[in-house]
Amino acid sequence: MTPKTRVTKTYIKLLKSFPPRPITSEEEFLATQEVIDSLIDKGELTPDEQDYLNVLGTLVYEYPKHHSIPDIHGVELLQALIAEFCLRQKDLVPIFKTEYIVSEVLSGQRKLTVNHIGKLAEFFHISPAAFFES
Repeated sequence: MTPKTRVTKTYIKLLKSFPPRPITSEEEFLATQEVIDSLIDKGELTPDEQDYLNVLGTLVYEYPKHHSIPDIHGVELLQALIAEFCLRQKDLVPIFKTEYIVSEVLSGQRKLTVNHIGKLAEFFHISPAAFFES
């Protein structure tokens, strides 16, 4: 604690309501994210709430560095991205031209082409290499 930092009762109350700890599981991550969301939904925050939000944000930011991400690629990666971004098959029609082709790719009846991978990488802002097995 720096000499100019003062701990207020309000800040202590925030700390007691949800004590910040390093995140070690998906459940802890989701619980922390829920607290963050509730603070953000409040709108304008007090300085204490802003400091607390910054602490929780740091914990969320650090979590993936300690959490192993499964090595997925190809259609499995595409399915995970669709779920992560709450997309529907029709959202990918600009990439695949038809919803039928999207369906065939997702069901494994059709392979991803180099053209598809390039467009998917651009759409999801990831490297095309993520779609290939390493």
